[in-house]
Amino acid sequence: MNSGSRGSKKRTHSVLKSFTFAFSGIKSAVKRERNLQIHLFISIAVILLGLVFAISWIEWIIILFAIGGMLSLELMNTAVERVVDLATEEYHPLAKQAKDTAAGAVFIYAFLSVIIGTIIFLPKIIAYMS
Repeated sequence: MNSGSRGSKKRTHSVLKSFTFAFSGIKSAVKRERNLQIHLFISIAVILLGLVFAISWIEWIIILFAIGGMLSLELMNTAVERVVDLATEEYHPLAKQAKDTAAGAVFIYAFLSVIIGTIIFLPKIIAYMS
């Protein structure tokens, strides 16, 4: 199957149709995935904090990469979970390993994002409180 197609026939899609598929996937994941909802809520809070503390443009770039990477990894984790669930309904050690590894990637990036947020915001919060 062609990686860009849906079904067994090779199809070509317009760029607009490709965007429609992407937004459909995001919408579906946001509706069904609690962890993605949590990441979105935290992302909005971080953006608001960035506005309140008037972070620099370089800090914005770092924050936006952290947010974009986190949301992207969470979507990829969801995709891995769906494919594994589609492949087998029974417990299989490789299925568990695939899901756990994808979750581990999300965890590592989330931990890194927390460190980034702490480095950027903690000095500003301390200065504000002083």
